[in-house]
Amino acid sequence: MLAHKTVQSLIERIFKIQSQEDFNSLAVDMFRLHREHNPVYSRFVHYLKPDLKPESVSNYYEIPFLPIDFFKSQQVLLDGFTAQDYFMSSGTTSQGAVQSRHYIADPQLYEQCFLNSFRLFWGEPQDFVFLALLPNYLEQPHSSLICMMRKLIELSQTRHPESGFYLYNTQELAQTLRALEQKGTKTMLFGVSFALLDLAENFAMPLKHTVILETGGMKGRRREMVKEELHKILRSAFELPAIYSEYGMCELFSQAYSLASNGRFSCPPWMKILIRNSQDPLSWEKEQRTGGINVIDLGNVFSCPFIATQDLGKRYADGSFEVLGRFDNSDIRGCNLMVE
Repeated sequence: MLAHKTVQSLIERIFKIQSQEDFNSLAVDMFRLHREHNPVYSRFVHYLKPDLKPESVSNYYEIPFLPIDFFKSQQVLLDGFTAQDYFMSSGTTSQGAVQSRHYIADPQLYEQCFLNSFRLFWGEPQDFVFLALLPNYLEQPHSSLICMMRKLIELSQTRHPESGFYLYNTQELAQTLRALEQKGTKTMLFGVSFALLDLAENFAMPLKHTVILETGGMKGRRREMVKEELHKILRSAFELPAIYSEYGMCELFSQAYSLASNGRFSCPPWMKILIRNSQDPLSWEKEQRTGGINVIDLGNVFSCPFIATQDLGKRYADGSFEVLGRFDNSDIRGCNLMVE
C-alpha cells in the first residue's frame, strides 16, 4: 500500500527545485512512483515498454508520456487516493464532444502551483486588479482556469474591490478600465478571445497600466484566427506593445506564461516541455523543430506528471517554447492507438 507520507515527501520537493539536477531527480522519483502505484499509467507503460524497469530510468528523457486522451476515458489517479473534485475540458476541440476529466485528490496543491507560478512571473496577486472576461464560477465550476481566477480575484479584493468577473458586463468593464487607468493602478485583464475582440471593437482605449492576457477560444462566437492576427488587433485597439498568453489545460496543475512579444512561453522550475517527433512519438525533435508537445508537470503528483498533448510546438535552447497549433485526428500516431 502506498504510504501517504511518501507522496508528501515528493510534494515538499516541488517548489524547492533550483537546478536541472533537482528537476531530473524528482521527475525520476515521480516516474517510479507512478509506474508502481498509478493503475492507468502503469498499464500504459507495461504495454508500451514491457521490458522497461523503473530502476533503469535515470533521466526524464527516458520516461514514457501518457497520451492526453486517457483523461477522456479513465480516472487517472494514484492508487489509494480519492478524488475530491475534478477539472473538465471545454469540449470545444476537434476531437468531438467527449471531455477530459482531471480528477483532483488535493485541491490545495493546485492552488500552490498556480500561485507560486503567478508570483514567479508577475509578482504578488494583491498588487493587481484582476478583471476577468471569462464565465464565472457558477457557470463553469469545473474549469481549472476559472478556479485559478476566482482565487486571484479573492486575494486581490482585499485591496482592490474592482476585481471580478465581467464577461456579460462589457460596458461596466470599460468604465472600470478607464477609472483604473486614470489612477495608474496595476491591472491584469484575462479574457477569452471573442470577448476581447468585442471589447476592442466597442471600447478601444490606450492602456498604460494594464496587461492583457488572452486565454484563447472563439467558442463558435467568431471566425477562428491565428494568434498573430488576434494580437495585432488587440495591440492596435489598446495601444499596447504586446499581448500575453497563458499555456495551461485542465489536465495540468501548472501554467506557462508568454512574457515577450515573440510569443514564446516560459515554464516554472517544476514544469518542462519536450518536443516529440510527429511520426514517431518515442523519439525527440531537435531544438526549433516542430513536433508534438510533451509536458512534465511535477505538480501533477496525484494524476500523471508525464503527458503527451495534442498540441504542436517548438522548443528553444533556453527552455522556452512556442505553440503552433494542434494535431488533427489523422495526425495522431503510435501511443494514442492504445486509448480505449
